[in-house]
Amino acid sequence: MAKRLLVAYGLWALGGPLGLHHLYLGRDSHALLWMLTLGGFGGAWLWDFWHIPGWVATANGAKVPGDQGGTVPALSPLRLLGQVTVGMYFGVVAALGLPWVPALLAQPLAVGLGVQLVSSVGNQTTEAPSTLAAAFLASLLFQGRVLAVLPASLAASVAAQRHRRYKPRGTARPRLAARLYHLGLACLAFAAPLAFRGLCGAAGVLSTLLALPRAAAELLLLPLRSAWVLAEVLGIAGGSSGRERGDGSERSSWSQRQQRAYEVLGLPAGSSTEDVHRSYRELVKVWHPDHNRQRAEEAERRFIELQEAYEELAGPRRAAAAG
Repeated sequence: MAKRLLVAYGLWALGGPLGLHHLYLGRDSHALLWMLTLGGFGGAWLWDFWHIPGWVATANGAKVPGDQGGTVPALSPLRLLGQVTVGMYFGVVAALGLPWVPALLAQPLAVGLGVQLVSSVGNQTTEAPSTLAAAFLASLLFQGRVLAVLPASLAASVAAQRHRRYKPRGTARPRLAARLYHLGLACLAFAAPLAFRGLCGAAGVLSTLLALPRAAAELLLLPLRSAWVLAEVLGIAGGSSGRERGDGSERSSWSQRQQRAYEVLGLPAGSSTEDVHRSYRELVKVWHPDHNRQRAEEAERRFIELQEAYEELAGPRRAAAAG
């Protein structure tokens, strides 16, 4: 069926950040990338406006997609930048959504998959094993720290560019139902750990239902939150005075304790005082030793962790309010 330019522009305007126009034009890799990054963090979706006529012509067979005169595509700085950025973004998402998975496994895998996704946009692709191997090697050198997402993404992107190639022509396209099924599975795999983390702190059916809007908001704001985390890691955001920089190790240790306290209470970092009180009260009821005699040792340990986490987060706030 011929694709219409007006329909493509309509889908771009109504659901562009979710990649609906790419899905309509058969550009599934591009559609998935837009779904997971909300239109390339917003800016890339606006850039699509000028490219839609060419994509429509390509979908209708009136235009050959790119210059395939050689066996290897030309090096694209824009694609390389996208690979590095999305690789870092996926790595930060893994650190936020999968804290119970070893960083040496979750982060490089996520980085490699992000780079591979950008490499598969359009008429190009690359060798996934080489991309993943480069990400794992770079992450291993940095011992899986959050900062490792940058060198891992750079290494994976360089490996992807070295093994870039054109997609084979004439490949039969799956039916729409199969395409939607595969896209849905990919989005579910991306979002499920984050949604689970947002709900894991809730106790009881009512609390779980009340936590659903918060989990949805966390997913929608994930690109912005990940960008802010990256800016803080790279030293771009969160500037400090000379005295604070000189005391960086203590500040880092305090920040790690707070992050751990938020995780124990099942809350995202920076939650309000009301959320801290509410989550603490709910979890204390669940893990009180008197209510868990059949697993008293685990309950006592969790109860102590909750007490320490609550003091870590609520203590400074009470002191500030009293002052």
